[in-house]
Amino acid sequence: MDLTIISTWLQSQGFEDLTYRQTVEIFIIVFLTALIAYVSSKVFKRIEKQFEKTRNLWDDTLLEAARSPITFAIWLLGLSWAAHVAQLQSGAEIFGAIPAFQRVGVIFCLTWFVVRFITGAEKIVICPDKMKEPMDETTVSAMGKLLRASVIITAVLVVLQTMGYSISGVLAFGGIGGIAVGFAAKDLLANFFGGLMIYLDRPFKVGDWVRSPDQNIEGTVVKIGWRLTTIRTFDKRPLYVPNAVFTSISVQNPSRMSHRRIYETIGLRYDDASKLSSIIQSVKAMLQAHEAIDERQTLIVNFNSCGQSSLDFFVYTFTKTTDWIKYHEVKQDVLLKILDIIEQQGAEVAFPTSTVLVPDGVQVLNSEINT
Repeated sequence: MDLTIISTWLQSQGFEDLTYRQTVEIFIIVFLTALIAYVSSKVFKRIEKQFEKTRNLWDDTLLEAARSPITFAIWLLGLSWAAHVAQLQSGAEIFGAIPAFQRVGVIFCLTWFVVRFITGAEKIVICPDKMKEPMDETTVSAMGKLLRASVIITAVLVVLQTMGYSISGVLAFGGIGGIAVGFAAKDLLANFFGGLMIYLDRPFKVGDWVRSPDQNIEGTVVKIGWRLTTIRTFDKRPLYVPNAVFTSISVQNPSRMSHRRIYETIGLRYDDASKLSSIIQSVKAMLQAHEAIDERQTLIVNFNSCGQSSLDFFVYTFTKTTDWIKYHEVKQDVLLKILDIIEQQGAEVAFPTSTVLVPDGVQVLNSEINT
């Protein structure tokens, strides 16, 4: 904006003193900046109300991403304008950095806007209430981080170029310095590439229940970062695992199992040996007819061994549900029905017993001792 317009107008109003006139100019500029910022906030609110009436979610995200950067840009331009007036008055060399400050500020606002828009877009594409087919949260998180990192790095390089630094020199220095940094931060880089492998191989995602037979790790994945993966254990404690650990251990993902297995051994008394075959057939028929058991999977009910105190048969089958709570309800129902079958056949479940053989001629007398 041409500063002579305000200066000429003030001079026509009787402000002949240059110092006094420039002070008033600075006040007017700051006041106009505040006024424009206030008007812009009202405009944003009106536009927001109009966007709420539409079903398009992207316009709301775009508006929210632009709100704060535009307000900051208004104050940036207004204050830099006021600083230019102060430079004319004082002649201080520090105000010579105003043009560079303006360019850096504009780049910052643009970067801020793009980063905010990427963050808002992440929330939309993973929300089942906003998308018919929401994307995988882990994949979206990885893409969002890569995009934000790319935008920020690009902005930094542009700022360096704007301030007169050679990008080629910066990149050459980064290549040489990267070797030293690589040796000094090898653990950090190992965790970074470990996180990258998790995003590419996807052995688990946010919300999965994972465990490792190699380490004392078990719980629900809360967050997959570039350095750490946060797991909430079943006692609700956060467990922070460096990503490099997952490159050297085996990880089980029970959340992706297709079925849950019931594998139980049940013992009958030796006195009920004649009823064992009938009980096994009845148990197998019960499992085949059970609505929660998937009979397409392996289903075995067989006499297994002669134990020290029991005749053991085992039950091996799979439930249709993978839900932990529902699985135990199904397992409880199956075990109770097996006990009912055993009782209906007039048999009993065995428990550890000992048989004492008394030689012929030895009599056991009952005696009562009064005390």
